[in-house]
Amino acid sequence: MTTTTPTTRIPADDGATGDTAYARSGAKSADDRRLTHLDALEAEAILVIREMAGELERPALLFSGGKDSVVMLHLATKAFWPAPIPFPVLHVDTGHNFPEVLAYRDETVERLGLRLVVASVQDYIDDGRLRERADGTRNPLQTVPLLDAINDNRFDGVFGGGRRDEEKARAKERIVSLRDEFGQWDPKNQRPELWNLFNPKHRPGEHVRVFPISNWTEVDIWRYIDREDIPLAPLYYAHEREVFRRDGMWLAVGPVSRPRDDEPVETRLVRYRTVGDMSCTGAVESPATTNAEIVVEVAASTLTERGATRADDRISEAAMEDRKKEGYF
Repeated sequence: MTTTTPTTRIPADDGATGDTAYARSGAKSADDRRLTHLDALEAEAILVIREMAGELERPALLFSGGKDSVVMLHLATKAFWPAPIPFPVLHVDTGHNFPEVLAYRDETVERLGLRLVVASVQDYIDDGRLRERADGTRNPLQTVPLLDAINDNRFDGVFGGGRRDEEKARAKERIVSLRDEFGQWDPKNQRPELWNLFNPKHRPGEHVRVFPISNWTEVDIWRYIDREDIPLAPLYYAHEREVFRRDGMWLAVGPVSRPRDDEPVETRLVRYRTVGDMSCTGAVESPATTNAEIVVEVAASTLTERGATRADDRISEAAMEDRKKEGYF
């Protein structure tokens, strides 16, 4: 595998951000060197990544090819540039992922020379360790393959792209979150994080989940993607697709999401705010074809991305929290 220079904007030498980067850009006054909102978020995330990579023995980064994990990977690239990212990326593949996202994942891994670890839900179904759900969705089945991959590879820390604005259970999460020897999360047993001091200490068998972009919002993510010119899978931008209406969402016609007799198929201009299992991830009608247009669209939206487009989060009021307690990311 050949390692090539990332196509995204990277500092010229040591990955400097914030005041140092502004000073090098030729800013002449203190006001010019003041951190912007995105600069501050970037600096915090890079600090967390560097600190935890130094504290942990065998970390990994969850990477699905979705926009949040893409931003996480971009931040990790900046954190260690010009050295390569010093840990592997881990993807829990449901077997129902969008082909465009898998193609993007593989291209990115090849371009950056990363080691990819894949935990396959389909393998668990094939050998009987998991059974298909009655509704056909597989996102809730990701927990066991994820925990097994962590145990098999002896990962003591896993970087994730969770954000507190996504869902109320994730709003309870610390930046560094302890998981017990069974991979489970106790929202009432979390460590304080004062003065940007993070504690990844854990007993043998336990591990931590690390969420460097906890304080980002969906709008922040898109503004950063626009600023850094980060490439994404094409289904994040408006395109024509055959879809059908179910439970208030536009689902794509595909091998794992087939319309019923009373669900007419239509061709509409849509895009995806989040990507996951094709059978439970809905598209939104949108004409937005550029990052700047998406920033405006998301800023005006009154629905969260998961609340609007993820059927697996509608199973119950506490669907996400229940899964997180079991070990879901």
